[in-house]
Amino acid sequence: MSELRYSDFLESDELGRDTQYLSDLHSLPCCICEAFGLTQTSITEAHHVICGRYGNERTPDRMAIPLCQCHHQGLRFDRDKSKLAIHQGKETWAAEYGPDYEYISATQDKIERMA
Repeated sequence: MSELRYSDFLESDELGRDTQYLSDLHSLPCCICEAFGLTQTSITEAHHVICGRYGNERTPDRMAIPLCQCHHQGLRFDRDKSKLAIHQGKETWAAEYGPDYEYISATQDKIERMA
């Protein structure tokens, strides 16, 4: 895996938006379901990392990782209630799966191989 540099994430514009990256990311499986051998039962969403980050600014799109709805928002209509959702308990989620930023490099590698 390559070393992460913040400047690498700011290729599209000054706000770090990259619609092609997000489009490619949506076609990937949930990185948590895949890493932990779980069955993905909901669609993949883009999650902009929040662990180790302070403030309300969203991270650049190239720092997003693929999470299923269950691992991302854990919305009340999700079929699988057994999965931890990062936006319903960041600390509990990170204790179980590790910090979300640890999945950035693997996600970037997968998207790079798609090109």
